[in-house]
Amino acid sequence: MTLLGNPRRSRVAATYDSAADHFDLAPLSFWDRHGRRAVHHASLRPGESVLDVGCGTGASALPAASTVGPTGSVIGIDIAEAMLTRAGMKAKAQRLSNMRFERMDMTSLRFPSETFDAVISVFSVFFVEDVEAQITELWRVLRPGGRLVLTFWGKDAFQPCAAIFTEELGTLRPDIPEPLRAWERLTSRNAIEDVIASATNVVPEVHPAPERQPLATPRDWWTIAMGSGYRWEIDQLTSDERQRLEQRCSARIRADAIKAISVPAFHAVAGKPI
Repeated sequence: MTLLGNPRRSRVAATYDSAADHFDLAPLSFWDRHGRRAVHHASLRPGESVLDVGCGTGASALPAASTVGPTGSVIGIDIAEAMLTRAGMKAKAQRLSNMRFERMDMTSLRFPSETFDAVISVFSVFFVEDVEAQITELWRVLRPGGRLVLTFWGKDAFQPCAAIFTEELGTLRPDIPEPLRAWERLTSRNAIEDVIASATNVVPEVHPAPERQPLATPRDWWTIAMGSGYRWEIDQLTSDERQRLEQRCSARIRADAIKAISVPAFHAVAGKPI
């Protein structure tokens, strides 16, 4: 697979394989909420075929399978094997037999052109170097009359706790470089419209989804960090350093009386002309 020869995507795979153990915990319920919204915007009908790209543990794939019903089908792909394992277990628990999960690099889909009635990708396409080329690849496997739904983070996602995390990590381990947060590349309606229109020649409908994730306790932020892209930095720390970073973050969150983080998103929908 292409991902094995690409350090950037290999790192993404390792990060989310590691994060899978926290992905479905209550403080990360925003994954499910945004996944269900993406499915809603796909306007799925019984009997349709769906591809979920970067499916994670099934936040959009599972409700999609329920919506298209036993005569429809859903394929979920991801590069993180641990995520796919959890997604498969959840599908089995929900007795959804109309779906399957595969490890696959989204930059090189192993499907013929015009295979699916809907293609959904929630918080995924920004991880590749050439987002426009990636969207073109998703468009390729979409049938005429089908819908492409892409979900992006909005501005200031994970704030204010993300700033606290970055500051405290920099104090504790200044040798760990602050990574480029891939999701910060496309966080405005105009930028999202432009990249999708360039790739598809269709101006998408963009639906804002302003969201906040409550923090029941200051430690909820640590759970979120462990189940998201912040996991990469955490995995570079020793056990003692992890504990110290968690304590420092929690102390600041408590002192500032932070009760929620921002998790806004944009759901963009492009219909493929017949």
